[in-house]
Amino acid sequence: MQIEFQTQRLSMRFFMLMLVLFVIQVGYGLLLSVQQTDPTVLAGVMNFNVARAEHLNLGILWILCGFIGAILFVGPLLAKREMVAPWLIKLLFYALIVIVVWNFFTLRLAQVGIAGWWHGQPWLQQGLEYLEAGRIAGILVLVGFAILAYVVLRTFPPVRQWNEIHWGLGLGVSALMAVWVFGLFYVARLDLQEYFRWFVVHYWVEGVWEVIHITLVGFLLVLMFKVDVKSVGFAVFWGVALVWLSGLIGNAHHYFWIGTPAFWQFWGSVFSALEPLPLVFCFWHIYLDAHVNKRPLENAPAFYFILGSVVLEQIGAGILGFSMTFALTNVWSHGTWVTPGHGHLALFGTFGMLGIAAAYFAVPIMRKVTNYDQRLGKLGFWLVLTGMLGMAFAFNVGGTVQIYVYRILGLDWFGGDVARAMGVFKLLLPLFGVVFAIGALVVAYDLITLGRRLAVPAGMDAHGGPADVHPATRWSRPLSGFEAGIWLLMMWVFGTIITLGLLSFNLPRVRVAGDPTLPYLLAGIGYPGLMLVTLLFVWRFLASMEARASAASTPSLLRVLPAQA
Repeated sequence: MQIEFQTQRLSMRFFMLMLVLFVIQVGYGLLLSVQQTDPTVLAGVMNFNVARAEHLNLGILWILCGFIGAILFVGPLLAKREMVAPWLIKLLFYALIVIVVWNFFTLRLAQVGIAGWWHGQPWLQQGLEYLEAGRIAGILVLVGFAILAYVVLRTFPPVRQWNEIHWGLGLGVSALMAVWVFGLFYVARLDLQEYFRWFVVHYWVEGVWEVIHITLVGFLLVLMFKVDVKSVGFAVFWGVALVWLSGLIGNAHHYFWIGTPAFWQFWGSVFSALEPLPLVFCFWHIYLDAHVNKRPLENAPAFYFILGSVVLEQIGAGILGFSMTFALTNVWSHGTWVTPGHGHLALFGTFGMLGIAAAYFAVPIMRKVTNYDQRLGKLGFWLVLTGMLGMAFAFNVGGTVQIYVYRILGLDWFGGDVARAMGVFKLLLPLFGVVFAIGALVVAYDLITLGRRLAVPAGMDAHGGPADVHPATRWSRPLSGFEAGIWLLMMWVFGTIITLGLLSFNLPRVRVAGDPTLPYLLAGIGYPGLMLVTLLFVWRFLASMEARASAASTPSLLRVLPAQA
């Protein structure tokens, strides 16, 4: 089948740009992991702070490319007509390239102390963590979001005809533009500046992106499994409502230690603890959507990455976010390696994997590939999943050691005592980073060359496996709702152990007497347990889906699409 709306093809260039930026960002991540072990690597050429800024900014930009590509692909399907003003979309693409190149060169100015001050604003680079880009890049980004919002809202039908998915994407692209404005503030008072910074990092990344994430996951499941739109709309409505109800005040867990009033420690702790609720809701809905109608799994890589997105969101943003969100745990974890352990899982898992999933869904359709070899996509998924879980393990357990050695014993950071204590985990970081990087290269190569390589060999099915039908074994038997609930419960049990481990740093036996037994024991059980259960659950979930696919007479992916159009 041919694609119905030609403007859907405009999404291809954003997906390709996403893959290129993804690989470059991973390269910066590898460099950072090496510099953690040996700080002299490229010192004076590419200092750690500059490489970190490039890594963070590219992480935002490639994920935005994936989001824009996904929105442009599903937008015409939701509107049932072509996108308006395709020339603006092409302009947005070239503007994104300009922003990437501009960022790449201006962030390096931090190394020589040039911010480009003019009329009290840093126009070249401003050095705020997560918001390093200068004012010129910020304004260009705002214009880009305005173009995206205009195109989407003008393409959609009148508001009275909107369903929950229209509302989700409509609110998402509008808020994407509006909340970014807080990133353009620069004031002299540091505590006030921190408010604005966290408005962007939390409300924009965690709030607005989350709305787009929930909506896109829902609509992709509609397309893949013919899920009832009303049912998905119900999930999207409650998901978005819970994200904003808990997140508006829950953002206050970022205000604990920046000189803001003390009452934020109570209210921030309470509402932050509620933030995992929509994530549990989303996790449960993907199980129902994928299992209730028992449709075969036709595009395995696309579903693998959707599932990975929801599961890593559950453990990265939900469980590990919950464990460090209370003031009594945050006081220890704040600013340590525990934070990037949470951040890597949450950012790449929740948003990055969704962009890759959308690309795996859309690219075969746009290239008219009816039967492609899915083995590389699956291999890439397992490599990036394993690599990311391994890096999170190294960050979190290394962070626990860091808390004890640095904050309890008070040993000198710059004298090298802390670095030696964390040595094993500093070596694990590049090790798992290499696994992740290989996976990223496999995914990028697979998607860029998809449809341009040899077709699936004779005797193989569309998934790249043998065409013979295999009965489901015990491990690949149908996954019941009860069993899925048990897996989810096990994740939260290990999450509770991790939380207790962080809380134990408040005990006099640890804080005063310096006995690390309890926090080390709980971290040693909690983190590896959580990572292992997550890996096994994803394997179990996908094994049950694969068994369903091989047991069914599977029509090609493209033959399913007429109903969506």
